[in-house]
This record gives sequence, C-alpha cells and structure tokens, in this order.
Amino acid sequence: MKELAYLNKYFYKYRWRLLMGILFVIISNYFRVLQPQVIRYALDMVVDNVTIYRAYEDFEAQKTLFNKIGWSLVFFGTLTVVFAILMGVFMFFMRQTIIVMSRLIENDLRSEIFAHYEKLHLAFYKKNNTGDLMARVTEDVSKVRMYIGPAVMYGINLVFLMVMVIYAMVQVNAELTLYSLIPLPVLSFSIYYVTNIINKRSEAIQKQLSVMNSLAQEVYSGIRVVKSYVQEDAMGNYFREEAEKYKEKSLRMVSVDAIFRPLMLILIGASTIITVYVGGLLLMKGSISAGNIAEFIIYINMLTWPVTSIGWVASIIQQSAASQKRINEFLKTKPEILPDVKIPQKEISGAVEFKDVSFIYPDTGISALENVSFKLAAGEKLAIVGRTGSGKTTIADLLLRMYDVEKGEILMDGIDIKQHNLSSLRRQIGYVPQDVFLFSDTVANNIAFGAPNADRQRIEEFAKYAAVYDDIVALPGGFDTQIGERGVTLSGGQKQRISIARALIKEPQIILLDDCLSAVDTKTEAEITGYLRRVCSDKTTIVVTHRLYASLNFDKILVLEHGKIAAIGTHEELIYAKEGYYYELYEKHRLEEPI
Repeated sequence: MKELAYLNKYFYKYRWRLLMGILFVIISNYFRVLQPQVIRYALDMVVDNVTIYRAYEDFEAQKTLFNKIGWSLVFFGTLTVVFAILMGVFMFFMRQTIIVMSRLIENDLRSEIFAHYEKLHLAFYKKNNTGDLMARVTEDVSKVRMYIGPAVMYGINLVFLMVMVIYAMVQVNAELTLYSLIPLPVLSFSIYYVTNIINKRSEAIQKQLSVMNSLAQEVYSGIRVVKSYVQEDAMGNYFREEAEKYKEKSLRMVSVDAIFRPLMLILIGASTIITVYVGGLLLMKGSISAGNIAEFIIYINMLTWPVTSIGWVASIIQQSAASQKRINEFLKTKPEILPDVKIPQKEISGAVEFKDVSFIYPDTGISALENVSFKLAAGEKLAIVGRTGSGKTTIADLLLRMYDVEKGEILMDGIDIKQHNLSSLRRQIGYVPQDVFLFSDTVANNIAFGAPNADRQRIEEFAKYAAVYDDIVALPGGFDTQIGERGVTLSGGQKQRISIARALIKEPQIILLDDCLSAVDTKTEAEITGYLRRVCSDKTTIVVTHRLYASLNFDKILVLEHGKIAAIGTHEELIYAKEGYYYELYEKHRLEEPI
C-alpha cells in the first residue's frame, strides 16, 4: 500500500463522493440482509400451517386457511421484491458515486502524468522509449483505476456485508454460524494464493506488452526506413517472436486462472452441505426452524462473492501497486530545469554571451563542449559551422535551456540565462530544429503552433516568408490539408519550410536555425535568407550549418572542432587564414558554384 498511498490526495479531493458511496453500500446491504429473513418467515409459516391445514381436511375452514396462507405468501413475496428493488436502487447509487469517482481520479492522474512528462528534461526522453511512456499513462493508469473503483467498492461492500450477515446469523444460532463459515476462510486464502500467482504473471505480461508497444511504435514511425530496406518480413518476424512470448505468458496465467472457479464451487458446495447437515441435527433438537436452514443457505451464498472477492481485491491491489510503482518512478523524477514563476517576464534585446562554457551530456557522458566563449550583440548574425559531432546543436540546446551548463555561464542581455523567466525566454526564441517535427494536424495549425492566436492572413504571410506558400496552396486542401504523423505526407523541404514559418510567426528576438535549409534548393534558400536579411535585420540570428550562406552577411562565424572553438571571425578573416575547416568548406563551395 506504500506505493498506492500516493493516491490518497485524490481520495481526499473526492471525499464526499466516497462517503456517499459508503452510505449507499450500507443501505443496500441492509435491504439485502432482510431478504433471507423474509423468506425464513414465509417458509416457517408454511411449515407450521401444513399440519393444521391437513387437520381441517373436509372442513370449510381449510379453504379459509388456504386463502390466508396464499395471501401471506403474496405479502412476503412482494416484500422480498420491494427489498430487492431498494437494494438495486442503492447499489446503482453506490456505483454512481464510487465508480464515477474512480473515473474522475483516473482522468486527474492521467492528466498529471502527461503534464509531468512535459516538464521533464531531454535526457529523460533519451533514456526512456516512447512505448514505455505510453504504457504507463494508459495501461498502468487503467490498472490503478481498478483499485480506486472496483477494489475500493467491493472492499467496502465486503466489510459491511460480512458484518451484517454474520451478525444476523449469530442472532439465529451461533453454533450453526460457526460450522457454516468453516470453509470460507479456506476459500479466501486459496483464492488469495491463486491470485498472487496470477498477479506475478500479470506483471510479466504487462512488461511484455510494453515491449510490443515500443516495437510497434518504432516500426510505424520508421515505416519509410523499414520499406526502403525491404525489412518488412524481418520486423514482422521480430514482432511475432515478441507476440509469441506474450502468448506463452498469457497462457501460463490462464492455466492458473482456470483453477479459480472450480475451487470456489467446491468450497461453497462444502459449506452448503455442512449447513444442511448441522442445521438438520439442530432442527431435530428443536434449536432452529426449517426456515432458519433456508435462511442460512441464502446467507452462505450471499457471502460467497464477498469472501471470494478477498483474493480478487487483493490481486487487484497488488497489480495496481505494481502499476503505481511504475508511475511513481516517473512522477518522482524531478525535472532538472523548472520554470521559476517568481521571476518576472521581460523582453530581451537578443545579446548573447558564452563564457567558458563546458557541457557533458548527462545521459551518455559524452563531452560536447569545452571552454567555449563568444559574444554576440543584439541584432548580430552568427554562423556556427563544424563537422558532425562538433557540438553545434548543443549550443542551440543550451540557449533554449533544454540543458543547463555544468561549467561557465551563458548570459542573455548581460544576465545569467538561469535568472530569466524560462517560459518568457523560450517564447522569444524562434527555433527550427535539425530534426523537423510536425504534428498530425492541418498545415495552418502547424504554422500557428508558434502563435496560436494568429489569423489565416498572418499564417499565409509567414508561409510566404518561408517560401512554402505556393507548395501549400498546391496541396489538395491548401492550408487545411491534414498532414500525416510527423509530416509524413510532405517532402523534406516542405517540412523544413513549414517549420521555419512556425518559428518566424512568433516574431522572436532571437532566431535559431539548426541546419534547417539542408533540404531546400538554391532558389528557395535565397528567398528564405533574403527575408532573414531584410525583415529580421534587427533580430539576433544564429545559424547552425554545414553550408555557406554568403547572402546573410554574418557578423561572426564560429568554427567548432571536437567541442572546442577552432576559429572565430568574419568571412574575410577566416578565408584570409587559408587553413582550417571553414576554408575547406569555402573552397568546396567556390568550386561547386559555376556548376
């Protein structure tokens, strides 16, 4: 219960629903317990009057007695039906309070997990696969709901029904009560043992399901790669192997689960036989009536489900605890970077300075930057060039505070970046990542993601700035065209330009482009860089690239090698040196230019 204690705050939040549910459980069980007593009275009345009825044979009084017995039975039958209806009504209210409460808590818990996921740092997402994250917010939360709803409801019902029924039985005859209940503890412990095994096997099934989810998600996301490498059969076989493991584990659980009902029927039958035998002996002694035996048999059958549910509820609690433990692992993961709402939001001018910044990725231990220092005034344009793995993208991540530096500091307008309001800072940076991501939504909504309140005219205007307007208009639905997951229905160049439009529509103070023009042609590149040069002349622009954009007239060019600054200067200064990576890049570009 230690893991499930996390849910107590939700029980307190919906405490009135829970308390009303408990009240309805008590009232419902009260009418349930009354039913066997009515049947006992009816049966005893019939038994007591049978001898008298036969004694009046051939007399007119026999008919009168027959009518009296008949009307009495109608009365008792009607009373039983009324009690059953009342029991059903309050059982309905019980479910409407406790089960509805469980659905509300399920919704709150799922929303809390999702919101917490959004706060977590990038290293967390690199260590955990998407399928596992999805399993915890869907499958695990559903299992936890079984504890919040059915387990709590049946647990409360179990306690009150057992207390009421056993009290009613003891009031009739304590000796018969003792004998009648002998098999029930055995039944409860047997079922607990069986469900304990089921729980362990269920946990293994849950883990295997998570593996299958992750595999399927990866294959569907990377279907282009799978098809282009003709690996459909290989991936299909791999999935079948994992599905076979899931089937074997499921069959092992079913084989144990098959013991459940036969065991229950045997022990309930034993309890009924004991009740009839011992009850018959007591009837001959005159300690109880025939109606009491019938009453006890009904009580025994009435206790069957509550006693059986002890093991079932215990199993649900164990499974829920296992799922909540998995959920708690992530909920207890503290975000390395938290937005400080106490820091006031303010406009930035765009002056950036790195002072002896060193950074090692926490998830891999790879050193990305070492003693990097540079200064950029507001409105200046900086190009960051270097070979793959030289640390270019890391600078972009640090500027956005996706990570925090371990050594040195980053200043924004002369103030440590950690002292800026995080949400405000990110809102004022227009970022186009190297790995373009588009949502499965309309083209217009993907562009407006940077400015949710933007109207259609503004969306179209910035689509023109990103040189993607004509491509969008040519789509079947224009700006209302639904694009596939991650923009799968668009070309690489179209995705890049929509991503650029999404960043520019924010009208940020700092524009951060991470190798985002690699999939566009020369003409389109000229249109985009022309906009950046013309309209964004007063915006600080940082371009991470493998190419040269002479039209942007960079104020500074930063050359990185193995996480260190190999050179920094203007285009002319770096060319004049006639050595290094940038000079090689320039020569290659110059040779290709005539072509």
